[in-house]
Amino acid sequence: MKAVVLASGGLDSTVAAAMARHEGYVLYLLTIEYGQRHHIEIQRAGEIAAWLEAVEHRILRLDLHEFGGSALVGTGDVPKNRSDHERRTGIPSTYVPARNTVFLSLALAYAEVVEASCIFIGANVLDYSGYPDCRPEFLRAFEQVARLGTKKGTRGDTVQIKAPLLLLSKTEIIQQGLALGVPFELTHSCYDPREDGSACGQCDSCLIRLKGFQEAGLRDPAPYAAEAPDSSAL
Repeated sequence: MKAVVLASGGLDSTVAAAMARHEGYVLYLLTIEYGQRHHIEIQRAGEIAAWLEAVEHRILRLDLHEFGGSALVGTGDVPKNRSDHERRTGIPSTYVPARNTVFLSLALAYAEVVEASCIFIGANVLDYSGYPDCRPEFLRAFEQVARLGTKKGTRGDTVQIKAPLLLLSKTEIIQQGLALGVPFELTHSCYDPREDGSACGQCDSCLIRLKGFQEAGLRDPAPYAAEAPDSSAL
């Protein structure tokens, strides 16, 4: 069995990939370099691909910075130190317009070429920051697109969209990763890292990650800036 995994270099996509490997899939990793300010995740994705022993790791360059519309591609500031309530209200400036639609379309093309039966994505609906393209109804709708708009679909074959983390809390995701031996120190989640690659500890993604490690009773091994909170002290 073959699976394409959308691999960002982050915690969620890495745990999803490890789960795919555990289920017996041969992995084909796809990382999109889309002009994101947290470019270090591309390097981390390569290191994670090596750990996973992926058959192939493709890095596709697609500059969404040309469109803008998101703090992740340089349009505005990355929000910092937002409360749980603020993170669950509205769509933040870190939303990249139609990102998962674009990424899943590219992963679908890759899946057709390598004859993979499914695509794994680390989307999560419980700890997400209001992104509409992480919702289960979106993923199910895209599965229909895959069925209707591909050569595989005309033959009656399906390309499943698998989001094994969709209904898990960040703590549960970390526990899954721990059970699978995921090297958390290789993963990068920060939206606004320092020049040395250390995480800011203040953006939505950092705060959600730190809280998850704290609730799991673990110290986050990822490097953080000196002023960032410690996961064991939250």
